[in-house]
Amino acid sequence: MLPKIFRLIYALITIATTIYLFISGRSYYALPLEERFYHEQHELFKASGLIGHGLGIIGTVLIFLGVMLYIVAKKYGWFTRIVRLKYILEFHIFLCTLGPIMVLFHTTYKFGGIVSIAFWSMVIVVLSGVVGRFLYIRLPRDWQGRELSFADAENKLKKLELNELPSKEEIAEKNTLKRQLRSMQRNQQYFKYWHVAHRPFALIMLVIVIVHIAATLILGYGFWK
Repeated sequence: MLPKIFRLIYALITIATTIYLFISGRSYYALPLEERFYHEQHELFKASGLIGHGLGIIGTVLIFLGVMLYIVAKKYGWFTRIVRLKYILEFHIFLCTLGPIMVLFHTTYKFGGIVSIAFWSMVIVVLSGVVGRFLYIRLPRDWQGRELSFADAENKLKKLELNELPSKEEIAEKNTLKRQLRSMQRNQQYFKYWHVAHRPFALIMLVIVIVHIAATLILGYGFWK
């Protein structure tokens, strides 16, 4: 029940943030690019303004935290003693959805040059992340949420079937493993194709964002100047 509540909270925060940002800056974002300079809040909402730049910074930090948190949890087992990996994945998806939304408003819907490559790479990463989440939950895994190989999943199922007095949790896990094993080969193949879209574009986005941040700092663009 608790994970469902968290998912609901994540969704509500994401939707509420998007609506608030859209409404608060609607009059500015609706103007043609050449007319925005004359808007009374141009200095706030422009990409280098207090709000615009702030959204870019916060969005980038959220994406970075979401990615790093999931990487260290999955590869090195950090935090998994107190929080299951699948719940960390949910939080990763939340941060890496909310972050790009903030980055979108940071751009003020103006895409051009190398930044446009980073933006559309980000869009592909987010969309492929949604597909990846759909595939990920169908792969067999242990109670922590770590992926199991076909052999590991079979062994796990055999151990569960040997238990003559299984608990409700073990019965549910056994039924889930049976269902997942039947479709594992197909889903794993799809998962390999998914990595072709998710990882390379995530890397492209990362490199361009680093270049963008470096150029911003070197050239002095920002609300602090």
